[in-house]
Amino acid sequence: MKNLSIWFVMLAFALLVGPFALSFHMHYPDEMYYSDAAVRMVQTGDIQTTYLGSEELRFKKPILTYWFVLAGFELFGVTPFASRFFFLIAGALTVGLVYYGAKLMFEDQKIAKLSALIMASHPVLILSSTRSIPDVLLGMFMAMSAIGFIGFLRFGNDAPKRFSWFLFLGLAFAFEVKGLPAAAFGSLGLMFLVLNPWKRIKIQKAFYLPAVLVSLFIAFYWFVAMYWIHGAEYLDSFVEDQVGMRVASRYLLVLKNLFLAILLMVVLFVPWFLFGVRGFKENFKKLFHEEKAFTGFVVLWVIGIILMSALVTKFYERYLLPVVPLTTIWVAWLLVKNGLLEKIKTMKFALFFFVFLNVIVLLVGLFFNALLPSNIWIWLQVIIFACLIVYLIAQRKVENKLPFLISMSVLLLFFGASISTYQISLPDAGQLIKVYANDQDIEKGSSIAYLGHLHTGSKIRIGLGPDYRMVDIEESDFDTKVVAFDYVIVEEKYLDKLSKNEFDIQLAALNWDAKYISKMFAALWNGNAEEVKMQYGKKFYFAKPI
Repeated sequence: MKNLSIWFVMLAFALLVGPFALSFHMHYPDEMYYSDAAVRMVQTGDIQTTYLGSEELRFKKPILTYWFVLAGFELFGVTPFASRFFFLIAGALTVGLVYYGAKLMFEDQKIAKLSALIMASHPVLILSSTRSIPDVLLGMFMAMSAIGFIGFLRFGNDAPKRFSWFLFLGLAFAFEVKGLPAAAFGSLGLMFLVLNPWKRIKIQKAFYLPAVLVSLFIAFYWFVAMYWIHGAEYLDSFVEDQVGMRVASRYLLVLKNLFLAILLMVVLFVPWFLFGVRGFKENFKKLFHEEKAFTGFVVLWVIGIILMSALVTKFYERYLLPVVPLTTIWVAWLLVKNGLLEKIKTMKFALFFFVFLNVIVLLVGLFFNALLPSNIWIWLQVIIFACLIVYLIAQRKVENKLPFLISMSVLLLFFGASISTYQISLPDAGQLIKVYANDQDIEKGSSIAYLGHLHTGSKIRIGLGPDYRMVDIEESDFDTKVVAFDYVIVEEKYLDKLSKNEFDIQLAALNWDAKYISKMFAALWNGNAEEVKMQYGKKFYFAKPI
């Protein structure tokens, strides 16, 4: 790892995750809240107020995630690529922040570079970077804040003022991303700084007034703006989302979430946690005695995220991300002290395992694209994927590259997976309806009612872009509301809501349905893919009143 550049690792992260992230190979349900609101912001110019696709107000999350989606739309136009671009960049920046934090704490390039490689290959960071939802932003800004905490733990009361800026600005931006979780971790961290017995920080030193004041302005800007525009009632839905809907009261559910949080906190450091299992207890004690304050701080944040995750009504692995950057630095420190870089056979086995998985992914991609219409870019991606697999195999004998090769082999799985999902998911329904609207010369500025799956509706809204006003309507309100619109888009299961005597109805989008993936395989093998796709695929119809 001697000549490894952190900029190269960040670039590799963006390029290998990018193909999977920047089109809707997979669409996470919560993305619709942010992209639907951002499309409306582009249309109206109101960048403060957030709306659902039904044009109802939504105040459950602070504004910053919406602005990241909006920034992509303003820079690149309303496209899937634009909706996720800055979230992918946030993932790459998180890798860089982890590297900087580890280098700051230990002044050891081995620990810093290993931290970056572990962070780059962490499944939760990779998946979060492919979605336009708050989690990767929260992780990035908490990593930024962690650098501030690390600065105080490293230099004590002599810490330069820049670490106060890192600490409080990171927390402020994190608060504008997701609210109370940032405040909770910030409070825990600040209490630790001023109360821990190993390297106690003076209150006036920790709370550098200019940094605190600027950060308070950033943190509460949107909340004050919403109070000014909409009054106190907007707080009801925000508080319900932050506390009421998230806090579980059933003991079995709490215990289940607690177990999952502890398990995933360890297992998701795959394969790195395997290298640190042997002698963990002894090594933990050793590291604690070397850096009591840092180890205590990491343990406090990990316990905090586990307890908070245990109390939610539904647990997701992405809830762990706020503390993963800090934990990654500690894990890298543990592994270096545990002699990871000398465990050549173990690292080679891990590399072989992930190379094997990549070969399987390549074969599946070849199967799909050989039997279905493809394009030159996908075949170019296949060639690059195959060459990178060969590179991993060829470099396995360079022992000091093994951590880098393992990290890249994990990232490469996502690069390769997009070759297969291209055939299953792309072009998505939104892009198909965009083509249909252009071919049929649907008038710009038309109002369109939508009845169907809301997640697909979000993709269709992005496909149509800001030139059309598309509004989600419920089945129960369809008959009374549809008359106010110029056109209608419906999912197949609601097709009976449209009378052929009153509407000109045409099929506008047809996609494979992932629920019938086995039938897709069989159809490809039997040579009747289009017939089976028509029978089992997802269909959306465009209708014009006669």
